[in-house]
Amino acid sequence: MRKFCWLFILFTHTVFAQSAFEINQKLGRGVNMGNMFEAPSEDAWGNPFRDDYFQRIAALGFEHVRIPVTWDIPSRAMQNPPYTLEAAFLQRIKLVLDQARSAGLMAILNMHHHDRLFEAPDESKARFLSQWRQISDYFQDYDHDLLFEVLNEPHGNLTPEKWNDFFRAALAVIRDKNPERTVLIGVAEYGGLSGLPKLEIPEDDHLILSIHYYEPFAFTHQGAEWAEGSSQWLGTLWENTDREQDQVKKQFQYAQNFAQTYNLPVHIGEFGAYYKADSDSRVRWTNFLARWFEQQGFSWAYWEFSAGFGFFDPGTNRYNEALVNALLHNPMPEPVKTVTETVYESNFSQDNHGWGLQVSGSAQATLKRTADGLELTVDKSSPEAWHVQLSRGNIPLKKGKQYLVTFEGQAAAQASISSYTGMTRSPWSSYSGFSSFTLEPVKQSFDYLFLMNDEADPAARIVFDAGSSVTSMTFHSIRIAEIVTDKEVVLSLPKAEKVSLFPNPGHKLVRFSGIPEDARAELINLKGETVRNLSTEEIRKGSFSTKGIPAGYYFLRFNDQAIRLVIL
Repeated sequence: MRKFCWLFILFTHTVFAQSAFEINQKLGRGVNMGNMFEAPSEDAWGNPFRDDYFQRIAALGFEHVRIPVTWDIPSRAMQNPPYTLEAAFLQRIKLVLDQARSAGLMAILNMHHHDRLFEAPDESKARFLSQWRQISDYFQDYDHDLLFEVLNEPHGNLTPEKWNDFFRAALAVIRDKNPERTVLIGVAEYGGLSGLPKLEIPEDDHLILSIHYYEPFAFTHQGAEWAEGSSQWLGTLWENTDREQDQVKKQFQYAQNFAQTYNLPVHIGEFGAYYKADSDSRVRWTNFLARWFEQQGFSWAYWEFSAGFGFFDPGTNRYNEALVNALLHNPMPEPVKTVTETVYESNFSQDNHGWGLQVSGSAQATLKRTADGLELTVDKSSPEAWHVQLSRGNIPLKKGKQYLVTFEGQAAAQASISSYTGMTRSPWSSYSGFSSFTLEPVKQSFDYLFLMNDEADPAARIVFDAGSSVTSMTFHSIRIAEIVTDKEVVLSLPKAEKVSLFPNPGHKLVRFSGIPEDARAELINLKGETVRNLSTEEIRKGSFSTKGIPAGYYFLRFNDQAIRLVIL
């Protein structure tokens, strides 16, 4: 009888144990409870937790919550041995987790803002591991719908190499009492895609890869008070163009390959756009990412519920319905076709075509032209990637225009680089923000978009910071083009000088004047395709609804004339 019971327990455990992929699928769509428990005190940042929040979140249709917690502050944890966590604070977090579970929500519990660990990791390692031993022991009896995330956005002196070591050590501590609990492994260098090539994955069957995504940074953080220079980014739009969508897909290609190699499910632990961004652009960006992440099989947690990136206003108890719909209800949006005009295109057949190499600090590197393009070899890397810079000036940029930078490249071994377009003089500011890329042994195409918010610069420069990896890299082609949004020549039609559209950009209802009542009128896209024909009644009234028409650039054509219209 005893042998039968043992076999039955083993059988039921085998049947009902859930893999990391199954757990990740159950996580599905989530939201971060930001600016609450990672604040120095629960109400320090004006966004305290409320007991009705999880019922609200579950009712909307979310399936999990991510709960960022700062444990390592004196009011919550002893700073000297034995590093005891405050019992009252542990009980408070337990109450919050219990409320999440009562609402039917899975929960991710993390460690956030361990500032001393980022400044002095070796000195802080014992405290960090002790804290995780206490957290994991305290919550060991929870079921598998509670997940642990070891550390949010490792950075600073907690280098990628150190982070690999620290994660293994913390995982071993957690596994002592939580042998099968799913644990999220984040990425060094602030949790984004750029640090992924340096991440080492321990042998463990219950891990989920966690990635944070805030690209383009100049869009998602425009006007953010803590981001230096962000006021210059105000007005940056995200228009759901084919190029913007392609940029996301290309940036994630390495991560998808990485996850497949290590058989890891992927969780997007944070993504969001600050409230100072154009509201329609926020909706378009959020809508595309939420649907695209789901198409890839990623779970995700939006940053965040009720503060600067959020969709709920605690003061009025009202939702930003457009953002909620973008996250949970809107289908995948069709991209807007991009039309471009070349500003600069490389030609390496004769010489370096104006590209030069600047090496500084402790780095060592050389540049030469080959039959395949420009070959940059880094013989000695540097902690500062900009110590090896490939750049070219004399790029004319116009104020208020949007630009697309594209390049083809590869490397002998995986290499992380970043690129930007900016000033050729002090203070050497970036106009574009900084975009990170991973070069691999196979040739790939990369791109990034930016809006020129600064004054016109007739001699800007394109820069590649490449000093962080010892390898050789080849740049096959480099191009910058202006995004064209009002080229009537696409249609080969004269402009309708006497016709007015208002509002333009338009939303929901567009009115017009100057079109004869007996005219035939149609709305066409930039490819010249008819989107819809206006009815006789609409022409007579001088207005039409844009319901069901994707946001983008169009022309209202009638009697072989056309006038440009932007639909939001």
